[in-house]
Amino acid sequence: GTGSNILSALQDLFWLSKSKVEKQLQIISVLQWVLTFLIMGVACTLILMYILCTDCWAIAALYLAWLVFDWNTPKKGGRRSQWVRNWAIWRYFRDYFPIRLVKTHNLLTTRNYIFGYHPHGIMGLGAFCNFSTEATGVSQKFPGIRPYLATLAGNFRMPILRDYLMSGGICPVNRDSIDYILSKNGSGNAIIIVVGGAAESLNCTPGKNSVTLKNRKGFVKLALRHGADLVPVYSFGENEVYKQVIFEEGSWGRWVQKKFQKHIGFAPCIFHGRGLFSSNTWGLLPYSKPITTVVGEPITIPKIDNPSQQEVDFYHSMYVDSLIKLFDKYKSKFGLPETEVLEVN
Repeated sequence: GTGSNILSALQDLFWLSKSKVEKQLQIISVLQWVLTFLIMGVACTLILMYILCTDCWAIAALYLAWLVFDWNTPKKGGRRSQWVRNWAIWRYFRDYFPIRLVKTHNLLTTRNYIFGYHPHGIMGLGAFCNFSTEATGVSQKFPGIRPYLATLAGNFRMPILRDYLMSGGICPVNRDSIDYILSKNGSGNAIIIVVGGAAESLNCTPGKNSVTLKNRKGFVKLALRHGADLVPVYSFGENEVYKQVIFEEGSWGRWVQKKFQKHIGFAPCIFHGRGLFSSNTWGLLPYSKPITTVVGEPITIPKIDNPSQQEVDFYHSMYVDSLIKLFDKYKSKFGLPETEVLEVN
């Protein structure tokens, strides 16, 4: 009896230890991504400049020569790596929250698509995990579809960071890049655009479901020019993982944020999550709240080389209605009350 009790205690200790190790791996996986998002570009630039001033300057010079040669690759579909997209670290990243991808309709491989992702959140964690990695099985759920997550073009001017982003299938959110993917890269492409962008990130806060969409019509015009179907995507829980200081309109804080947004392309947010060693302290780690990304029904879009404003408005209205219906259909399944309304700004 004593031997059985000792064995049972050792088994309990083993499983407890395994659980703790997995939790630490999840924290490490998320922390590395947060640091990548916040400082990798600047850090790699400074390191490269430093190496140029050392005896190893030839290494930096060779990379810079490669950078010049490879400069336009991000605009031509990038250079994705299935090996990177399948790294085990992304599965730990997924399980930290956890993050789920929900498919509602099949997508034809003979068509191209523009996914409108909502809401932005602070860092677009759901967008990255679902479409720039294979952690939630996007390739299995949508066979034959190549997802390209679009982000700020300035990120692709940063050494090393640009290559890291491209390996996950991330591309610049500019017209050259999108035109190339939708017109010169065959069919079965899906560009994921976080439509609300920096402006939407300024208003994200736990408990709030709002999107910046009323005057965002450029993605609809692109869809019409290329005949790419529009797909609404809503990520329940994206706003729950960070807490943010919201500055009122007209305040000095909001003025500074808008100036950054206008001239640099991103808006500096004052936010916090949990600490590295405790969920009761403040830090850069997001809170481990579930994020469920629901991919809605595609809206068939005709190809119109020069769409009129009336045509753009018509399909934009269809898209807004489709997004609201998607939100209303799934909100109660993912923890929201039936009375919750999606605010469209």
